[in-house]
Amino acid sequence: MSSNEGTFPKHFLWGGAVAANQCEGAFAVGGKGFSLADTHCYRSNQDITKVSDDSDRTLAQIKEAIEDKVGYYPKRHGIDFYHTYKEDLKLLAEMGFKTFRTSIDWSRIFPNGDETEPNEEGLKFYDQLIDEIRSLGMEPIITMLHYETPLNITLQYGGWHNRQVIDLFVRYGEVLLNRYKGKVKYWIVINQINLIYHESFNSVAICKDQVENMEEARYQAVHNQMVASALIVKKAREISADFQMGTMLADCTAYPESCHPDDIVLAMKRNRLQYFFTDVQFRGEYPRYMRRFFQENKIELNEQVGDAPILKANTMDFLAISYYYSSMVSAKKNGMSPIDVSKNPHLKANPWGWAVDPKGLYHALCQYYDRYQVPIMIAENGFGMYDKLEDGKVHDDYRISYLAEHIAQIKEAIKDGVEIFAYCAWGPIDIVSCSSAEMEKRYGFIYVDIDNEGNGSRKRIKKDSFYWYQTVIETNGETL
Repeated sequence: MSSNEGTFPKHFLWGGAVAANQCEGAFAVGGKGFSLADTHCYRSNQDITKVSDDSDRTLAQIKEAIEDKVGYYPKRHGIDFYHTYKEDLKLLAEMGFKTFRTSIDWSRIFPNGDETEPNEEGLKFYDQLIDEIRSLGMEPIITMLHYETPLNITLQYGGWHNRQVIDLFVRYGEVLLNRYKGKVKYWIVINQINLIYHESFNSVAICKDQVENMEEARYQAVHNQMVASALIVKKAREISADFQMGTMLADCTAYPESCHPDDIVLAMKRNRLQYFFTDVQFRGEYPRYMRRFFQENKIELNEQVGDAPILKANTMDFLAISYYYSSMVSAKKNGMSPIDVSKNPHLKANPWGWAVDPKGLYHALCQYYDRYQVPIMIAENGFGMYDKLEDGKVHDDYRISYLAEHIAQIKEAIKDGVEIFAYCAWGPIDIVSCSSAEMEKRYGFIYVDIDNEGNGSRKRIKKDSFYWYQTVIETNGETL
């Protein structure tokens, strides 16, 4: 037995993750087109425990957003990372980051999604960004699609349930692979591919009044995304043997409320609906339980003859997981919908209702590794909270506690033999919230002085957690 078995690997990739649409801003700069995220309006009177991403978006609401009639759209502005990335990345490098995960905004490269040639100005921005990440000693991890589908894909194609979008996305992916071979090794093709209910519009780009059967359209859309992902993996292997291609899930597996057989079976069946995505992308075929689910729910997919061999031949290299909280279900209270859950009385939650459960991360990592035996990256993990800036400082002990307890559980999984190669804390510098479009739902080690309406000095301030995470990285996870 090795003397360091059960500790973080020597070359473990410590770092953080952001999304282009939540941080870059520069909405009308460099030939960028409208993306889905640019239509997400901040609402001060929203119920933050229920808000998602306006999943029930209508075409009329999209038109209002395009015409800028409603209010403030924070994701159009972000934290102006498009212009400040050099200074911001230096702060992350000061913490000792070994990796930095971000996304490339599809609407910067193909503004409408269906152009024949990419926008060179958009590519040049990412040339510079990736070069800067690498020059600071960080391994870039790049997501091809993180809720940045060009809005034209919704308006002209009806979203991802249209098979034409497969070819459009593969064209985009191939451009990225050719452009950044030798610079980017790790690619996540689609962010949180399983959130077709939690963040429906963001995920599949379909307005609710564009289809008659939204559930069927969601599953058709994700089928198309999985075929597109497999085709991109195929091209990646043709372009460079160095590429590592991954898929990403938000962990939405659920505990049963009790040991009653009905609770146990409901949790098992619901969890299989989450494993479905990775069963296809790692095993290369649709599981029988999913065919039964489609039949019983009258869901008919448009699957072409070539889809099955494409999925079988082009499975993923690694699994990326985002984990924030755990869920619980009861046969008496809940059904099969992934968003229908019960409150766990044994856990405390943040103001958004996200139950803090470090052991849930250990549970998820072990379950996924036991199922697939593939390398795993924690692509997102973090604690959103209202931070207070007091005398130029932010004392965020609650964030330190949350992260330390979760990292300790990652170590427990490593002791069990789970192969984990990276940990990306979500939002290492404050960015706009994905779900609620708030700026004040903060995750960062670095405070950014902007409020929910976009007011503020833009100043960057190191929180207490900045120095804590610096020590974690310096000691390779031994000091928490």
